[in-house]
Amino acid sequence: MPGDYLEIANSATLWFAAAICVGIVFIQAILFSRAALRYGKAMGLTDKQLKIAFRSGVISSIGPSVAILVGMIALIAAMGGPIAWMRLSFIGSVMYELMAAEFGANAMGASLSKGMNAIAYANAVWSMTLGAMGWLLFTGLFTDKLELVRLKLAGGREELIPIISAGAMLGAFGRLVADNVLKLDERAIAVIFGGVAMGLILNFADKKNIQWLREWSLGISMFVGMIAATLVYAARR
Repeated sequence: MPGDYLEIANSATLWFAAAICVGIVFIQAILFSRAALRYGKAMGLTDKQLKIAFRSGVISSIGPSVAILVGMIALIAAMGGPIAWMRLSFIGSVMYELMAAEFGANAMGASLSKGMNAIAYANAVWSMTLGAMGWLLFTGLFTDKLELVRLKLAGGREELIPIISAGAMLGAFGRLVADNVLKLDERAIAVIFGGVAMGLILNFADKKNIQWLREWSLGISMFVGMIAATLVYAARR
């Protein structure tokens, strides 16, 4: 029966397997945090500066995490709790996971909303996993080489390194934002309102020297963008 696959998708075996994978992510987070603390002190940072940096990182992660949590609900409904938990703990891209799962199900003549069975489910899981291997392998094999590339681009001029880094970040995020803006729909509204909110918040925080507002600026801006897009969508309906 088409619905039987959910018994497999939410089985204790898959929960156990997913817990092992997510546990590795937690261990990595702890190891990176300890290394950041150790090397931060070695570089001369004070405990207060390290505390502010860690707090800023935690707070800045709240906004993106909420967006992932909302998308996880759709992924859980289609793929079960264990796979959704594991995949989004690794990758964090709901759009990719849903798209890959849909492609895998379609190859078996089904879709995430209709006709799913155990075979289509297994194929969807394989599609999600194998489709993400490319960038994970690239990251694992070449991340340490990218610093050499960055230094090479700077041509030995250290003052250019922050500029190149900032340009790379702007280019990457600009590419992600461009598709949403060019569609001229609710997503463009979210981008515009979120960007304006971020600019206003940071400008106000700088003038008043409000550190906590700088830290919360990303999360607040994302909520402003989502609320604006939702209101526009509701008005058009």
